[in-house]
Parts: sequence; C-alpha cells; structure tokens
Amino acid sequence: MTRATRGSRAERPLPRSFYLQPTLRVARALLGKILVHDTPDGRTSGRIVEVEAYRGPTDRAAHSRGGHRSPRNEAMWGMGGHANVYFIYGMHFCMNVVTQPPGRPEAVLLRALEPLDGIELMRRRRELSDDAPPWRLCRGPGALCRALGITRAENAADLTRGALLILDAPSVPAPQVVRTARIGVDYAGTDAARPWRFALRGSTAVSGRRVA
Repeated sequence: MTRATRGSRAERPLPRSFYLQPTLRVARALLGKILVHDTPDGRTSGRIVEVEAYRGPTDRAAHSRGGHRSPRNEAMWGMGGHANVYFIYGMHFCMNVVTQPPGRPEAVLLRALEPLDGIELMRRRRELSDDAPPWRLCRGPGALCRALGITRAENAADLTRGALLILDAPSVPAPQVVRTARIGVDYAGTDAARPWRFALRGSTAVSGRRVA
C-alpha cells in the first residue's frame, strides 16, 4: 500500500461525486481508501478497513431516524463529502462520512483503520505503550478518532479539501470484503439485521466480530 505522502499521486482526495452515489455503494467503496488528518502535532493516516452504512429517516439505527434533526446530527443533512463528528457515551468522538445531496441525511460510520502515518503520535494520543501493535490504535470508531485527533472541531469539515481528507487508493477486491449486520444497534428492530457493515477480511484492525 502506498503511503499517504503529501505531493504524491496518493494525495488525490476523493471527489464530491464519490459521496453522492447510493450510500451502500459508498460504504463498500470506502474500504481501502485512506483517511488523513493534518494537525499542528503532525500527520496521521490510515487505510479504512471497516465501515457501517446508515440510510436516513427510515433506518431506525440512524441518528436521523424519523427525520429527527439536532445539533448532533445537523451535518448529516448537508452536502455529501463532509464529516459528521459526534460525541457518544460521554467518552468518545465518532466520525460519519456524510453521503447524498442536502436534505437526505445518510452517512457511513468509520469503524476501523490500519495505521499508515504518525503511528507514534497515535500511540501518544491513545496513551498506549511504545510496543502497542499498530492494529490496536484505530480499532473501533472511538479509538480511530482519538488516534487521529478528530473531535467536534472537525464536525462538518469538507473531506475533499483541507486538513481532514479521504484520499483515493486502489479498490478492495470483492473476495476480501465481508458484509455483516451492524454492531450495537439491537434497539433498531428489524433494521438491526440489515447487512450494512463492510469489513476487510482477515484484518486484525477490524473491531467487533472478527471476519476471518
């Protein structure tokens, strides 16, 4: 995998049109792309290996279920290709990638990365020892945001330009992709069983249920 190095071909952000495709297609296509965050402390980046799709007001697992609109999910109602960063359990930030045109609040949750750049900085942010394996650093949506220094300050950030980007990278071949039900949405009734979680088969960085 080519590292996300400034000025290289891998630096090309995904275009706005990528995020305006059907949300399930965006979720699947995000696997293998590179999330990058540049901060005063340095650059951190990782390959996306696990995501979940959320499909708006009719999806009882989505933050926008029932058309509910609030400061927490307001960015979901905007233009695709922006970040929706929210606080959960009074402990963690999580990052959604907004999809669809304005007024259609759908998004993809980033659940795990395989670290590329800034591994030592990630360890410091996670308060882990120097020998903590890289696969632990961004394993889970809260860990991912903490390792990359993503907070509510990045809410509504444009992912096509700026300090927080998703860069293009080779697509993950179909045999390497696993689909399962989403994690932690048992309250969503029949929507909890929808196979809208996509993960890279065999990656140790994948959170929750392992996908061998």
